Amino acid sequence: MNGLNCASCQKKDCYNGKDCLDIKEEVKKLYKEHEIDVLKKSTAIESRYYMEKTRIEEIIIFSKMMKYKKIGLAFCVGLEEEANILHSIFKKHFKVYSVCCKVCGINKKDFQLEKIDNERRESMCNPIGQATVLNEKDTDLNIIIGLCIGHDILFTEHSQAPVTTLAVKDRVLAHNPLGAIYSKYYLNKF
Repeated sequence: MNGLNCASCQKKDCYNGKDCLDIKEEVKKLYKEHEIDVLKKSTAIESRYYMEKTRIEEIIIFSKMMKYKKIGLAFCVGLEEEANILHSIFKKHFKVYSVCCKVCGINKKDFQLEKIDNERRESMCNPIGQATVLNEKDTDLNIIIGLCIGHDILFTEHSQAPVTTLAVKDRVLAHNPLGAIYSKYYLNKF
């Protein structure tokens, strides 16, 4: 797999069944009973609702298909309004727990973390705390809403429930990071 670069491949023969890496049978074995269930349900959503449902709708449909009862929302305090709206949408279908990134109010000084403003106290983002809170609630699925880069990784690593991302943090591009490659101005910066 040295030098693997599917992004630059012009043929995408895998779309028609070619196994360029000769690992198809090995990978097929990795789809154990639980993974095959997730795969079947996610593929059913793709097939039945292609270009018809929003990501929010897909999460609801998928969660119902998986018989999930409890949903966790791990959100950035900067997206609290969006998290509140999403909480109200999801609570029509599930028991919902939401936890903001500043949970526990741990001072950045406690870990010698850089501050945005050295003139005031700042609580650090606490993705491990968010995961701990949702783990205690025994959620079936956790949804990331705008956690910072790295914080999303820590949250996912420590979450006992599966994690999906609804929104990623991008303060410059209104939380639409792909906007950078759709804009010639930003693309030229790279």
